Amino acid sequence: MKNKSALLSDSTATRWLMLLLIAITMFAAYVASDIFSPLQTMLERHNQWSATEYGWFSGSYSIFNVFLGMLIFGGLILDKKGIRFSGILSCILMVTGIAIKYWAVTNDALIQTSMSLFGTQYKMQVVWAVVGFGIFGVGAEVAGITVSKAIVKWFKGKELALAMGMQLSLARLGSAAALAFSPMIAVKFQSVGTPVLFGLTLLVVGGLSFVIYSIYDKKLDKQIQEAATEEEESFNAKDVKAVLSNKGFWLIALLCVVFYSAVFPFLKYAAGLMEFKFGVDPKLSGLIPSMLPFGAIVLTPLFGRIYDKIGHGADLMIGGSILLVSVHVLFAMPFINQWWVAIILMILLGIAFSMVPSAMWPSLAKIMPERQLGTTYALTFYIQNIGLMVVPILIGFVLNNYCVVDSVMKDGLAVKVYDYTLPMSIFAGICSLAIFIALILKRVDKKMGYGLQVANMKKQ
Repeated sequence: MKNKSALLSDSTATRWLMLLLIAITMFAAYVASDIFSPLQTMLERHNQWSATEYGWFSGSYSIFNVFLGMLIFGGLILDKKGIRFSGILSCILMVTGIAIKYWAVTNDALIQTSMSLFGTQYKMQVVWAVVGFGIFGVGAEVAGITVSKAIVKWFKGKELALAMGMQLSLARLGSAAALAFSPMIAVKFQSVGTPVLFGLTLLVVGGLSFVIYSIYDKKLDKQIQEAATEEEESFNAKDVKAVLSNKGFWLIALLCVVFYSAVFPFLKYAAGLMEFKFGVDPKLSGLIPSMLPFGAIVLTPLFGRIYDKIGHGADLMIGGSILLVSVHVLFAMPFINQWWVAIILMILLGIAFSMVPSAMWPSLAKIMPERQLGTTYALTFYIQNIGLMVVPILIGFVLNNYCVVDSVMKDGLAVKVYDYTLPMSIFAGICSLAIFIALILKRVDKKMGYGLQVANMKKQ
């Protein structure tokens, strides 16, 4: 039997340095993902996009993941080829996708041509932006499952939920930065392309950060192989069936899709909500929505620490789901239109946005064995991506066809004015399902003994 020696992951400083390196990659990914979220009205004014076209663009993040199953392939590649291979591949895809998107939105000639899809004409600028954002979405989601598995690798049995919470917090700092500063950058340079170029530059930095992480990851793999007393059981195709037949997996996946479908698509339209319902200046319309990820930056690690030390993961998911529904219901109320109320609701939404993910993602590591985690996260993200694709398209269609109440002149251009009551009601209806799923999950956990209510950290 080989003597058990200290691993790199046993060093507190080293494993938190690894977390920082992969968090930089995800920070860049979130910036690039949300850089267009507060620019709907500017795209309508200066690039002549309709709300329907913006909806298709927003949903295109998931289009290749859903229709081509790229995310599932990504999970299989992760489990077969490992963290380093899939991580670097995902960075290449993200940079390529955003580069295509930047070329599209800065090419004014593409506005003058169009093509017909499903009986509707779409500008070629929108079509190419959709292609670029779809390629980026493949890379970003594969990066997400890769980083999740990397965190489990370095932190399992230690500060797992806290580490996942910290990574989510730093990533959401990227969302907050995009929401807050993208409109300011676009207005200053009078171009929606400049914020995209900023996101592209950050993605290159994020890719370099992951390359540095890979050097340490390779050293850890070598140590694990040398310290192993027996060969680890490798991933095989039967593991996919094992994942799909697990009740806990399905409940987490369904909770994931309904919860995130009421958050991320909401952020795509939140700037317009602030402008048209709460009277916020368009240049500042991203500031209030940015409070959601800013709040999550502080609270997600806090709730993760609670889960690590005390447990009650299922309770955190139930409480966060109830809070999310309550906030969306209040946003849907026509008589609530004061900007300071919007700030309070966004802070509450940030709390909900912290509670559920801080418990949901570490819980998958309890339900499924580590060798299956790449495929488990991939299948979960795949199901999540169905919601992330369909819901923005649905909201864009609803806004364009049922919610236009007026038209005003701004900067010499006619701008549609929207009523957001129906879209917010749709968001409230979607996330209400999260409460029932979280309650069922707690009941199944008690029956199956997953340990979702048990602390993550092992007692010394």
